[in-house]
Amino acid sequence: MTDQEKAISEAFAAKLHEFELFMDGVSGLFRKHPRISSGPFPIVHSVKSRIKSSDHLVDKIQRKIKDGREITPANCFNEITDFAGVRVLHLCQDDFERIKEVIDAKVADNDWHLVEQPIAYTWDPEYEKFFVDLGCKCERKDSSYTSVHFVVRPRQDSPLACEIQVRTLFEEIWGEIDHSINYPHPNNIPSCQEQLRVLAKVVGAGSRLVTSIYNCAR
Repeated sequence: MTDQEKAISEAFAAKLHEFELFMDGVSGLFRKHPRISSGPFPIVHSVKSRIKSSDHLVDKIQRKIKDGREITPANCFNEITDFAGVRVLHLCQDDFERIKEVIDAKVADNDWHLVEQPIAYTWDPEYEKFFVDLGCKCERKDSSYTSVHFVVRPRQDSPLACEIQVRTLFEEIWGEIDHSINYPHPNNIPSCQEQLRVLAKVVGAGSRLVTSIYNCAR
């Protein structure tokens, strides 16, 4: 670890308890909000949260520097916005709209500040339109990664930030497999990457089928 990386890690460690408190509040919203967590079949299936580990933080700093970004203890909380992360998992793709409405309400009430327009990573053209219509920016990743990312702060000038990832359970399966193989350093075996792209299509079909089943049942 370089002196710069150590200084950034120490700056984060000094605010660790604040990040944990904010992250707990964010995850608690999705666990307990009555619009998305109540009833026999709540919209939110489960919620995960994590604080970025020291090793992953150093890897992130190194990747950003390779991309030409300057990361210092003074600007690290602006350049790195996923020190804290919350993952919200749901079953039916159409239910994303209800989850986003809960996030939008927190922003409208000035309880949270939205750092940037939410980004929907998807390879599916039909879902691109779905997300764009809901005010998301869409991007495609060569890996076929699928998820919607929000970054929120308690207020605009706060150094604290939490990344919220919203995805279906099928997409979570793909994400967990891809993460174990490709993070923080990508696996460059072509056959492995091709099989992951095939799995992404299977996962997409599964999410689409679940949505169809729910639409029939409701």
